[in-house]
Amino acid sequence: MEDIYQEFIIELYKNPLNFGKMASPDYRAEVQNTACGDMIELYIKAKDGVVTEAKFMGKGCAISQASASLFTGYLKGKKVLELGKITKDDALALLKIDLSKNPTRMKCALLPLDALRKAIS
Repeated sequence: MEDIYQEFIIELYKNPLNFGKMASPDYRAEVQNTACGDMIELYIKAKDGVVTEAKFMGKGCAISQASASLFTGYLKGKKVLELGKITKDDALALLKIDLSKNPTRMKCALLPLDALRKAIS
């Protein structure tokens, strides 16, 4: 089963969802994993207190880029006031693989959450 999820992550790395710059975002932040150099720039637009669009630009490993791809989709439709309540577990669950024994990869997977927290602060 884990092989299926690994293929899923590679596919998102090759063909990411929600990838690209956004003109005039309401929220924007860039974060980097200094241990490996992975980078995520997150863009969010909201209307009437709800996320209407989320995109990212980035470079790095398959896990960080797949995570950003899934995370931006996850943000759409969420209330802006609730974005601060998104947890590490919420973000990691999107990948559907266990990274608990690999703290370096976990840090990569959590880059989009770090970018969100920075953007809304």
